[in-house]
Amino acid sequence: MTRDELAAAYTASGRHYHNLAHIEDCLAALARLDGLSAAEREILSEAIWWHDVVYDATRPDNEELSAQLAERHVRAELSHEVGRLIRLTRTHNVEAGDRLGAILISIDLSILGAEPARYDAYAAAIRQEFIHVGDADYRAGRARVLRHFAERPVIFPDAGFAATHDRRARDNLARELASLG
Repeated sequence: MTRDELAAAYTASGRHYHNLAHIEDCLAALARLDGLSAAEREILSEAIWWHDVVYDATRPDNEELSAQLAERHVRAELSHEVGRLIRLTRTHNVEAGDRLGAILISIDLSILGAEPARYDAYAAAIRQEFIHVGDADYRAGRARVLRHFAERPVIFPDAGFAATHDRRARDNLARELASLG
């Protein structure tokens, strides 16, 4: 798959948040990071490009399918690590000492620490991706997901992201939780 084909996948109908703008935001966050080798930057860039290439809100295996596609298409010497990183986005759990995992997950979750208006637009876009779910079920499921992140001692496993985004993320999560009743 070429970058143009990847970009096209992110413009498919039904993608309100998990779209090309999300990938561009993640790549911009990566570009702002210092202290990465060229190899680390390439691995993270590939993981960002591929992590949501398969996205269907009705399926539980998007991350696995995205990882498998990436492993078939990225350079052989990167494929295992790129696939591993993509699989982390299923739970957003990172083992201690997994520097690249911590960076990728923090980048992927950085929207949680966005300015309130941007966060609200993200929350509305997520609702649109799950429009097939009735309101009561959506509210219960979304609240469960938000509580999962809010109850974590660390939302962003990368220390730099945690220092920059944690407080606002917790405020955003609390505000959306309150709106869900």
